[in-house]
Amino acid sequence: MKNVVVLLLILSGFNTTSQVLRKRTVKLMGSRFDITIVAADSLSAERHIDLVIAEVTRIENLISDWKADSQISLVNKNAGIAPVRVDPEVLALTERALHFSKITDGAFDISFAAMDRIWKFDGSMTKMPSSETIKKSVEKVGYQNIVLDRGNSTIFLKRKGMKIGFGALGEGYATDRCRDMMLAKGIKAGIVNGSGDMSTWGKQPGGRDWAVGITNPLHKDTVFAVVPLRQSAVVTSGSYEKFVVFNGKRYSHIINPSTGYPATGVSSVTVFGPSAETANGFSTSLMVLGKETGLKLIKKYPQYTYIMITDEGQVFSSSSLDMKKYSLLGREK
Repeated sequence: MKNVVVLLLILSGFNTTSQVLRKRTVKLMGSRFDITIVAADSLSAERHIDLVIAEVTRIENLISDWKADSQISLVNKNAGIAPVRVDPEVLALTERALHFSKITDGAFDISFAAMDRIWKFDGSMTKMPSSETIKKSVEKVGYQNIVLDRGNSTIFLKRKGMKIGFGALGEGYATDRCRDMMLAKGIKAGIVNGSGDMSTWGKQPGGRDWAVGITNPLHKDTVFAVVPLRQSAVVTSGSYEKFVVFNGKRYSHIINPSTGYPATGVSSVTVFGPSAETANGFSTSLMVLGKETGLKLIKKYPQYTYIMITDEGQVFSSSSLDMKKYSLLGREK
């Protein structure tokens, strides 16, 4: 559901420390992961990158809905039949996802995995699906039909044909876990970037902050803003590359799981905060909820800041973000 519209900027500078930076790109969770580690020497950095890969792989094997033997796949196979016992880690992640579903009134929903893919964003669609088809496409979606039993550590999907899947939320969770694991092992700086769900900590060798360049959704070859990251996570959801237009109205590839209709009105949302998992939930939800409802929601959570760009090019951002300093457009609101 998420287009990646952030670019990690590693700025060169004179390194007065003995630290080295190593980066590796791998495919994990079906997506691109860029892992950057700053350590005392190359061998240590590479060894810790290996540990990050192993941790993401462990999480993927637990929660992937396309690996037949994962715990989530077993939950989906038993939809409407019986509860399935899962690890406490999986139960806790599901519980947090359900909390997001509740606070967003279903704009975020992990049972979205069961939705019929009636919308095509490859240029093949020539007309809007009928309202009946759209309604039918989400008939198996509904977080209200997910039952958690903390005492027995089980998940039960009430209706046959239901499915849950974590998607990009799982990537955000994995990056957070890896950041915390590296800090616990004494690695004081690095980045784990799971297809745009990015957890960062510490600084680059030489003392510079990590920074991200945020693509201008109206001109995707240009950068809208460069924002420094300090002990932070950042996630961007965007729709500027995948959309359809019917009767002059632009429909995003990000679908509202409660209605089956594509999100409209917002081109991109970037969310900064302490957790990539939570930032991902917010960025996706704000795309679906739209400007007014979305901004009203995220303003209740001051630990998380945002940059929102509408389809008309209006820019809205948290008051705590100095966008006059970071923006390259000068159109912030």
